[in-house]
Formats: sequence, C-alpha cells, structure tokens
Amino acid sequence: MPELPEVEVTRLRLMPELTGRRFEKVEIRVAKLRMPVPQELGLMVEGRTLRAIERRGKYLLFDCATGWLLIHLGMTGYLQLLPAAVPPGKHDHLDCHFNNGKMLRFHDPRKFGTVLWLTGDPLLHPLLASIGPEPLSERFNGSVLHSVGKSRKVAIKQLIMDSQVVAGVGNIYANEALFMAGISPERVSASVTVVEFNRLAEAIQQVLGGSVARGSSLRVMEDSVAYFPLDNNVYGRGGEPCRRCGDMLVETRQGNRSTVFCRSCQG
Repeated sequence: MPELPEVEVTRLRLMPELTGRRFEKVEIRVAKLRMPVPQELGLMVEGRTLRAIERRGKYLLFDCATGWLLIHLGMTGYLQLLPAAVPPGKHDHLDCHFNNGKMLRFHDPRKFGTVLWLTGDPLLHPLLASIGPEPLSERFNGSVLHSVGKSRKVAIKQLIMDSQVVAGVGNIYANEALFMAGISPERVSASVTVVEFNRLAEAIQQVLGGSVARGSSLRVMEDSVAYFPLDNNVYGRGGEPCRRCGDMLVETRQGNRSTVFCRSCQG
C-alpha cells in the first residue's frame, strides 16, 4: 500500500508536469471503487486549469478552481503519467487528459482506491476533517504525541499509526521509526516518557523525510510515480540479524499487521 512518502513523491513528480495545464477530457471506466466514482466528473473539470496539487495524509487533492479532485490510491493503486494515446489495460479505471499531450491514469487492481469530486473547503470533508497533524510540518513534535499518548493504553506502534494522532504513518514507517528511536512497538503508550516521545517524533520525521528525498531522486519507472524501492532496517527482515547489534530480529503481529523489531535495541 502506498504510504505517505510514496504519495508525496507522486505529488512532487506530477506538479511540474500538470500544474497550469488544462483538463481536456476525462474517461471513467468503472462505476465504483471504494466509493462510487462521480460519473459527471468530466463535466466538472473539462476546460478547467489545474491550479495546484496538494496532499493531506495519504490523499491527493487536485485544485481545479471550482472544486477539488480527491484521489486516494488504496491498497494497490498508483498513478501513471503517460502519452495520451496509450491504450488502457484491464485495471486502468480513470484517465485525465491534459492540453500538453499527457494523460494521468489511475490503475487499481483491487479497486480499494477513491476518486471523488469535492466543493468548498476540502479539509472539512469527513474523509479529511479528523486527520491529525502532518508529520513533516512544524505542527508535529514530541509534545503532540505525548499529549495524546500519555494516557492511552494502546501499544505505541498502534498510536502512531492512528491517522487522528498523526497523518500518514503507515506500517512500514512505524516499524522503522520505532527502531530508530529505540522504542519497542509493544510498549504501552502511557509508559513512554516525554524524552522518548521527542525522540520518536524526530525519528518519524527523519524516516519519512528521508524516504521522500530518496524517492524524489529516483529516475526509474518514471511513468509509474507511486512506488520506489526501500532499504529497511527492520520491516520485512524478521529472523535476520539486527544491523545495529547483530541479534535476531523478532517478527510478530499487531492489529493484523506485521511488526519487526529488535528486543535488544528497542526497550
């Protein structure tokens, strides 16, 4: 599933290509993804100029002046920027054609993504209104985490994956940030100290920010703008030696998600 860095890299790659360009045609080939796709979308955006591309959590927001095109990539979705003549495949559900000859295509095999048309303030929409602070913004720090987590009995990993606590920290990056901060994912949030929360917030920013920087620098698969390879310290490495101490990494399940950590390095 694309996580915050992948979505942010997608936004950064699309902006110079599409900002200021005019929508010429919208082709919709599916009635419903996670939610019904507005079949009148073409009437809303054709002839409009794309003013900006923004992001809230894992949601992309395309500013079309009269409203906002909202896209969430879901579990298996990704966006492609292609020449307009490329024929669609089986799971290509939406094409937006622009006046520079480019086409933005939404590919989603499992149909868990979302495409909506919003008017008014998009941040007030129910999908976005309850999302917590952006982890790469100045609003996010250890004090924010501490204020929420100091009285919570949930595991610290579950806390930082709660989008109402902090936006967009998915499973991979939660594993990596907790390793960097030296905190066990099994720790109860209320047991985490202020100092540890500060260290964790910094780790979240470093892991996410570093991933955005790494993804933005890649030039592989330029037409597929959502995914890029990761070099993880713990995630996906259960049973392998810890790169810090050499002990075996432990893999467990939390909230039906894979959790990998080092019992020696993460207290």
